[in-house]
Amino acid sequence: MPRALRRSARNEERSSGGRARFWTYGLLIAFVAGSAFPFYWSFLVASRDSGMLTETVPPLLPGGNFLANAQRVFDSVPFWKALGNSVVVSGTVTLTTVLFSTLAGFAFAKLRFRGRNALFLFVVATLAVPTQLGIIPLYLAMSELGWAGGLQAVVVPNLVTAIGVFWMRQYTVEAVPFELIEAARVDGCSMLRVFWHVCLPAVRPAAAFLGMFTFMTSWNDFLWPLVVLDAENPTVQLALERLQSGFYVDYSLVLAGTTLATIPVLVVFVLLGRQIVAGIMQGAVKG
Repeated sequence: MPRALRRSARNEERSSGGRARFWTYGLLIAFVAGSAFPFYWSFLVASRDSGMLTETVPPLLPGGNFLANAQRVFDSVPFWKALGNSVVVSGTVTLTTVLFSTLAGFAFAKLRFRGRNALFLFVVATLAVPTQLGIIPLYLAMSELGWAGGLQAVVVPNLVTAIGVFWMRQYTVEAVPFELIEAARVDGCSMLRVFWHVCLPAVRPAAAFLGMFTFMTSWNDFLWPLVVLDAENPTVQLALERLQSGFYVDYSLVLAGTTLATIPVLVVFVLLGRQIVAGIMQGAVKG
């Protein structure tokens, strides 16, 4: 009798575990499908003509017009130049933001200097100031420097962000023990070598997340490039805006450009997503 009870308990546990896995994978599949559907719909419209939007039952399979629509995008606006400008701006802003934010986060978290808390509080307080309030004085400053219309006017004001400094400081506090810093200093490392060999490997997941977030934010930025850049020197978001600025909006053309503009973001997500997962798994193994 006890053996039968144990067998029954095992069967019940196996069935409950199977139901839990079913609901878990079901929810994950539904979430992935819901997240991927807008991208698929954009590609679906981009691969056909705008007439499909008026059909009673829209097709669910892509057509064969994507390359033709993509060529129309490049013929309608300087899309290659816009892509290049966005890659330069977003790549530069991402590298500098991650570097300077990691340096500042390490200084605020692990170094002792006069006015540290007040300076960090000032940095955090700038997050409460809306970006739109600084557009006019910032544009005047760019004009005085002769940078208005050039990419440097978009890059320089975004070399570092307050949210990046705050994020890296909070992560560094927990990820880098003081004992490691003291051991490195005893071994004769300078503070820059401590940062490079001790701090940077420990905060790699946070830096990868910050890089991905910064790249997406810079890539999708529209207002400031619209204000400061010339019409002949657009970023990809300004080029997409020009595709739908006419009286008649060809949604196949617009979504073809949107699909092309999404590819670099997906590439960055895949590259940095691996770093985030690797860092998390490494921390879990060490723990």
